[in-house]
Amino acid sequence: MDFRICPMELTHYEQALFLWKSLPGLGLSAADEKDQIQNFLLKNPLTCFTAIKENKVIGTILGGSDGRRGYIYHLAVETSAQKKGIGKILVNTCLNAFKEIGIQKCHIFVIHDNEEGINFWKNIGWELRNDILIMSNEIK
Repeated sequence: MDFRICPMELTHYEQALFLWKSLPGLGLSAADEKDQIQNFLLKNPLTCFTAIKENKVIGTILGGSDGRRGYIYHLAVETSAQKKGIGKILVNTCLNAFKEIGIQKCHIFVIHDNEEGINFWKNIGWELRNDILIMSNEIK
């Protein structure tokens, strides 16, 4: 498959959003609105990437950091391009970028019933942790 990986830019947003909405198991919220993604990209310019084929976004990965740990959001690959290694390439590209900025550990949040997503992460060497829970607070 002929594609290229490039840093994600705000000009990719509409195509990325369309991709994200097309995939089951990928949760979206107000944090995925264009202005929020713009802020994320400004804060994480070296760790967010897209896979492009023929000027079309066919994959995305958003990598963010708190300075200690990396976090991956919205790893997504167009259905017709899945199982061809694009997801793994995006992950490795993001992890290498984290390594370049001194991040030594990365986490991914996967919706608990997204079996396909869980299996993907396990297949590329990630481990499921049962020792922590996620708690959230909606800041209003």
